[in-house]
Amino acid sequence: MSGRGRLALCAFAATLMVAASMLPLVEPAGWILQAAFLLAVQSGMGALVRRAPVPRVLVLGAQALVTLVLLTVVFARQQAMAGLLPGPEAVQRLAHLLTSGAEDVSRYAAPAPVTDGIRLILIGGVLLVGLAVDALAVTFRSAAPAGLPLLALYSVAAGLSGGGADWLWFLLAAGGYLLLLLAEGRDRLSQWGRVFTGAASRSPGGPAVGAALSGSRPTAPVRTGRRIGALALGVSLIVPAALPALEGGMLFSTGGGGGGKGGGGTISAVNPLVSLQDNLNQPEDRQVMSYRTNSGAPQDFYLRILALDQFNGSEWRPSTRRLKDVPERLPQPEGLGPDVAVTEITSNISASRSYQQTYLPLPYPATEVTISGRWRYEPVGRTLVGDRGETTRGAQYQVSSLMVEPTAEQLAGAGPAPAALRREYTRVPDSLPKVVEETADRVTKGAANDYERAVKLQNYFASEGGFSYNTSVNSGTGSAAISRFLKDRQGFCVHFSFAMAAMARTLGIPARVAVGFTPGTEQSDGSVTVGLRDAHAWPELYFQGVGWTRFEPTPTRGTTPQYTRADAPTGDTDTPAQPEKGPAAAPSIAPSVPDSCPAQMRKQGECGSPAAQGVKPPTDSGTPASTVAGVVLLALVILALPLLPMFWRLRARRRRLGLSAGRTPVSGRSAVSPTRQGATGRGIEPPPPSHATAGTLAAWQEITDTAWDHGIEPDDSRTPRKAADRVVRLGRLEPDAAKAVHRVAGAVEQVLYAREPRASTGLAEDVETVRAGLRAAADRFTRIRAIVAPRSAVRVIWAASERWAAFTGRCAALFGRDRWAGWLRRPSRQQG
Repeated sequence: MSGRGRLALCAFAATLMVAASMLPLVEPAGWILQAAFLLAVQSGMGALVRRAPVPRVLVLGAQALVTLVLLTVVFARQQAMAGLLPGPEAVQRLAHLLTSGAEDVSRYAAPAPVTDGIRLILIGGVLLVGLAVDALAVTFRSAAPAGLPLLALYSVAAGLSGGGADWLWFLLAAGGYLLLLLAEGRDRLSQWGRVFTGAASRSPGGPAVGAALSGSRPTAPVRTGRRIGALALGVSLIVPAALPALEGGMLFSTGGGGGGKGGGGTISAVNPLVSLQDNLNQPEDRQVMSYRTNSGAPQDFYLRILALDQFNGSEWRPSTRRLKDVPERLPQPEGLGPDVAVTEITSNISASRSYQQTYLPLPYPATEVTISGRWRYEPVGRTLVGDRGETTRGAQYQVSSLMVEPTAEQLAGAGPAPAALRREYTRVPDSLPKVVEETADRVTKGAANDYERAVKLQNYFASEGGFSYNTSVNSGTGSAAISRFLKDRQGFCVHFSFAMAAMARTLGIPARVAVGFTPGTEQSDGSVTVGLRDAHAWPELYFQGVGWTRFEPTPTRGTTPQYTRADAPTGDTDTPAQPEKGPAAAPSIAPSVPDSCPAQMRKQGECGSPAAQGVKPPTDSGTPASTVAGVVLLALVILALPLLPMFWRLRARRRRLGLSAGRTPVSGRSAVSPTRQGATGRGIEPPPPSHATAGTLAAWQEITDTAWDHGIEPDDSRTPRKAADRVVRLGRLEPDAAKAVHRVAGAVEQVLYAREPRASTGLAEDVETVRAGLRAAADRFTRIRAIVAPRSAVRVIWAASERWAAFTGRCAALFGRDRWAGWLRRPSRQQG
């Protein structure tokens, strides 16, 4: 294989190895096979065009054109001209898929489903990176800059996977880049001429064997390059683990929080709302967890994941904060005074194995958490974050928490919040439309204190403002989405909580948005199940002396807090608006169905149930059978890969022995005379002379390879008789095995040099005798290696290289390489 061909193959492999880092982002992973095939076609087109003496720009243009045609055929075949060429409709189709893919990326959490849009982004991105790598490393012969597009692809995978990809994908990507650099280094050295490996190693009793067969050690520059690559890779993995600022290193995925026992690490600013709307729209309410609690008010048992406290105008997101070790007893909640009634309750929670979340769902405020695994504590949001890949998958834990029961008078008489807290949690972006603040002022007009303002805002969204609950609304989270929500007056919990929190901040009330689950559905055995449709978001407002307090502005979802139902004390003659009293106000885990509930919401089960539900079978179906089958198949493939040389060797031995046995199956009964058929008894006739020659050479080839597998390297410079002497001497064969080797060598001399070659018999038995003799004389390690990792399996690589050289030669002859060169040189000769 030529140096440029090796570079193209290594560029293909490097791109595919880096693209594998994106496998954890989507399910299923079959898109990687399609990307590999299209990438191979793209690389093959580049190798084909480079065979002709054309400018490099034309090579790049041809590959780009083929890439566009491939994407058109795969994703826009119906809109393409003749089902192949990208016309205007096909381009529009690709643009539409890209737009929908971008929306799907922002909508789904990893691992996301492979929609058509996401698949186009994945495969198109891999092809573009592969085109850049092939152009830099192969067309322009500069492999080092090719690491930039590879790094960009890996960075995308690492960023979308929560700040860091798994160490296996990093090693695979780094190995691909080092492979590309090694191929380029070998190609550059080969341009100086043949690379000599120094004095050839001599076998005891034989002349030097070529470097290709001897497996002699690489030259000093090659060894130095390998050492430098291994050292650089080791430094990139080990040094970050030793630095506090980069705690964990690349080998460990922090999963949103890193750190060791020293209290280091930060909580990553990820947005958990990407999949909330998708969870609410699931056709089946799949169970994510269950719990038992001794709470006297189960309707207020919200399971809180984390709080979103930063609003930058485009989204709400959690702050990046330092993590600490989980204390035995969590500190007192911020702002909670001694006069407020609290009751400590205990809950046992079990998460489903299908529910994987970096943040641990907890009732707020938790005071003590007992859980196994690697978890870290974020004190401001009072959340527990999985460390180094720890998730809630199958977690079982016990939580002690406080049920805070403030009165309306205590909330109304709350003093001003601390200046630092007020400054952080009342900040709104400049892009927030004026209509938000104007609406807040209008709704809360006449309120005497922050508590009255908060109740008025809650009632405005829940009952008085004409808002409706609709999960099919676009789930934008920015300022424009809040303005649109106030205008259209329909949305789901994200819109209600975001709008109320933003309006509270414009009024000077510290506010944030909590994300988690509503109480769930009570079962007949006393346990409570929580499903995907129980995912929820609600605002938390801060009142000095009480702390962060839950409000519920979303209609038909959750329960209205008791402290917002009492008469709010007021300093004027106006009576503040009160929540409607009725069946919905009664504490119940299974809320009644309101008469105004739309038919679509009744169908989805979003309106509650008319009566307490009975015993329900578990809704967690576990891991899908297709996933299990895929994992098992992948494991079998991975286990079989190291055994491929052994399988090839067994197949080659069986074929050679069958050929050397000198038997040819008879196609019909008429092909064998009765006399010979009776003599042999097996319907077999003696082979023709050409077949006898092939069988003898196959037997000799099998002996040569068997000796090679046992450490005796082949030496093609010797005659068969001398080679047989060498096998007998180095293999320390017994007399029977030695005679068998010489018999086969004599048969080879007969078929090669005799005027009329004679067919030999018993060659297969002689081969087996030699093989048994070599095994008996070898030590245990050599015998095992001869079976599991036979040295002669390298012939597969040689055969593939020869076929590739033959293929490229045929292509050169087909396209008329010399005629192309003459045509390109003709104008210059005419000018001369």
